[in-house]
Amino acid sequence: MSEAVIRTVTSPPGLLASLDPLLRDWLPRQRWFAGKGRPVTGFSLVAATELLPSDARLGLYHVLVRAHHQLAPAPGAAEEPGDCYQLLIGAREALPPRLAPALIGHVTEGPLAGRTAYDALYDTRPAEVLLEALRTGARIGGLRFEREPDQEIRTGLVPRLMTAEQSNSSVVYGDTFILKLLRRIVPGINPDLELPLALAREGCPRVPAPAGWMVADLAGRSWVLGVLQPYVQGATDGWELALRELAKGEDFTAEARALGRATAEVHTALARALPTVTLGHGQLRQLADGMIERLDEAAHAVPLLRPYVPALRTAFTALGDLAAEGRTWTAQRVHGDLHLGQCLRSPSGRWSLIDFEGEPAKPLAERRMPQPPVRDIAGMLRSFDYAAHSADASVPGWADSCRAAYCTGYAEVAGSDPRTDPVMLRAHETDKAVYEVLYEARHRSDWLAVPLSAVRRLSTPEPA
Repeated sequence: MSEAVIRTVTSPPGLLASLDPLLRDWLPRQRWFAGKGRPVTGFSLVAATELLPSDARLGLYHVLVRAHHQLAPAPGAAEEPGDCYQLLIGAREALPPRLAPALIGHVTEGPLAGRTAYDALYDTRPAEVLLEALRTGARIGGLRFEREPDQEIRTGLVPRLMTAEQSNSSVVYGDTFILKLLRRIVPGINPDLELPLALAREGCPRVPAPAGWMVADLAGRSWVLGVLQPYVQGATDGWELALRELAKGEDFTAEARALGRATAEVHTALARALPTVTLGHGQLRQLADGMIERLDEAAHAVPLLRPYVPALRTAFTALGDLAAEGRTWTAQRVHGDLHLGQCLRSPSGRWSLIDFEGEPAKPLAERRMPQPPVRDIAGMLRSFDYAAHSADASVPGWADSCRAAYCTGYAEVAGSDPRTDPVMLRAHETDKAVYEVLYEARHRSDWLAVPLSAVRRLSTPEPA
C-alpha cells in the first residue's frame, strides 16, 4: 500500500444471506457476544468492505452486522434490533489446522460458495492488512485508518491474537503495538480513543498513547472500530500480580500505594484536559435516586440482598441530605470501569491504566458523562476485596491494608484523601457492591459471597 491509499469497494450481493445460517450458530458462542440467553432470529447488514479480493486464495471482508432477537418466546412475537458487531471474516478453500479454533463454517451459496469462512483475526495475513492500512492512513470504502503524525509504524511486525480478553479482541504486533478491535460498536465518540488521546496530548505517561485508530464513516456518523497503542512488553496486569503475591503470602501495600498514585495522576490530567462540572443539589439528588433505584431492582432479583436494603439505602439518602444542605462536588471524566485487571505493571515497576471504554453495557452518552473521581476509586477498592477472596489461602487483613495504601497513594498526588469524604465514598462503593450482587447472582452464583460480605460491611458505616 502507498501512503493514504483510497479504494472504493462495494459489498458483493448475497454476502450476508450466505453467512446468516453460520453466524446464527457461531456468534452466540463468542465470549464477547452481549445477547446471551436471547436466540438470534436474524441479521441486518450495516456495512461490508472487501479488504482482500474474494476470488483470491485468501478472501477478507470487514463486516458490521446487527443481530436481531425475539422480544418474547411466544410464537409470532416481534423482533428486537440488537447490537452491532464488528467481524473480520476470512475465506479459504480449507483451513489449516492452526486456524481450526477460528472456524465459522462452510459456505454453500453466494459469493463465498464452496469456501470456508473463519474469524480472520486468528490469521497472520489479515492482521497484517489492518496494520498496513493504519501505517499508510488508508481509506477503503467507508473505513478510515488514522495514524498519529509523530508515531512511526514499522513494517514486518509479526501479529498474534491475544486469547484472554472477553468483551473485545486484541492483536499484538511484534511486542511493539497492540491493536484493540471493539466487537460491539456504537456510533459516536468512544472514550477508549477519546480519553487516551486527551491524556497523551496532556503529557500523561500513565496511559499508552494511541498510535492509530480505525473508524467507519456511515450515514453521516463515525463509529470507532479499534485503537492501536504501544504494547507494554513483559507487563503483568494488576489482578494476576495481586493473586501471585497473595499466593506467596507477600505484602502488596507498596504496589497498592503506587497504583493509587497512578490513578490520581490520570485523574488530575483528565481534569486539566477536559471540562469539569459542579454537582449541586439537583444533580446529586438525581445521582442518589439512581443508586436507590438500582438497589431496589437488585433486591427484587436477589432475595439474599433484601435484609440489608434499609441500611444500604441510608448510604444514598445521606448523600442526598448533604446536597440538600448545600454541599457540592466536582465531577470530571474518569476511567469508568477501573479495577486491578485494567492496570498494567511494567517490569520496571511502573503502573499504567488501560481500557477506557467504560462499562460496555451502558449507553455511550452515559459513559462519557463527567463523574465524581471516587467512582473509579470505589471500583478499585472493591477489586482488592475480590482479589483477597480469590486467593487459595486467606491472608487476614490483606484487602483492608491494600485499600488503605491505595487511598494514601492517591492522596499523595491528588492532595485529598478519598476517606475524608466518607459519605460520597460509601455511596459509590455500596452502589458497586449492589451491582456485583446482581451480576454474580445471574452469572456466577459461587462468587455471590464476595459482594455479600461487602454488603454486610457497608450496611454498618464506619464513623466519620
